[in-house]
Amino acid sequence: MTTQTISDKISKLDINLLELPLSEMESCSVCPRNCGANRFSKKLGYCKSDASYFISSICIHRGEEPAISGPNGICNVFFGHCNLQCVYCQNHQISFNDNPKAARKYALSEVLMEIVSCLDAGCEAVGFVSPSHFVPQMKVIVNALQALDLHPIIVYNTNGYDKVETLKEIEPLIDVYLPDFKYLNPELSRKYSDAKDYPEIAKKAFIEMYRQKGSSLITRVNGIAERGILIRHLVLPGHAQNSIDVLRFIAEGISTSIHISLMSQYHPTQLVKHITPINRTLYQNEYQQVVDTFYNLGFHNGWIQDLESNENYRPDFDKGHPFED
Repeated sequence: MTTQTISDKISKLDINLLELPLSEMESCSVCPRNCGANRFSKKLGYCKSDASYFISSICIHRGEEPAISGPNGICNVFFGHCNLQCVYCQNHQISFNDNPKAARKYALSEVLMEIVSCLDAGCEAVGFVSPSHFVPQMKVIVNALQALDLHPIIVYNTNGYDKVETLKEIEPLIDVYLPDFKYLNPELSRKYSDAKDYPEIAKKAFIEMYRQKGSSLITRVNGIAERGILIRHLVLPGHAQNSIDVLRFIAEGISTSIHISLMSQYHPTQLVKHITPINRTLYQNEYQQVVDTFYNLGFHNGWIQDLESNENYRPDFDKGHPFED
């Protein structure tokens, strides 16, 4: 589809389809922060995000799990800022809310044209990364794609800090949930992510995702996931017990059939150089404890990583493409 063709089609879309829902944006309660901020005003809430399409990058990403990237990569839409403020975030260039230059304000037509460009290049899926505070904008984008007769797999790539009510609302739009399950320890979630209630919020969110999609990750012939849940968990240095607790909750509270990506790729940024123990990389014995627990609990679907993976997966959002050298 040419740029001119997509531009012409966008111009003919129903204007009502492209309007952001005022009720959701004038007193924002989209995420668990429940700020009540009017995102059409200059007085912003926790995420310091207004009602624009505040996006850091739209690009083809081949570094996800094989079932997510597929053979041609996934078109990822990286929203700016975040409703968590993880001190160790690998995407800190775009996720920290005190950085007004974390992203730029796109026009909806620009968003759609860049997504279409990725789809034309062979991507079968569109992933929305850190979407929890931009759900209204995400819904407009997905509805507009459908109105253009484009129906890619829609992936909700979230930190797990989501309201059940919001997840229920987007159920018809989402094909695959790709959430992080960060903590089951509220003191860790307070210390590292400024969200003491993360464990309780996340547990409810994961149970709701499971209600919607079940434990099966349904894939196409080429291996790309088209329906289901894939839970990610990043093992933090010095906190193997937190990881073990997360796995135990999933096993006992959800299902051991669910797919899990058990990540060892933690890399300490300069921002945590004085924060022990996360100012170092992961030890082999720490990760092995978690891997052993994964198998001992009966999990049998998913991925584990080599410890050297911390040398990879380091995006640079100051570049045109954050994942290319």
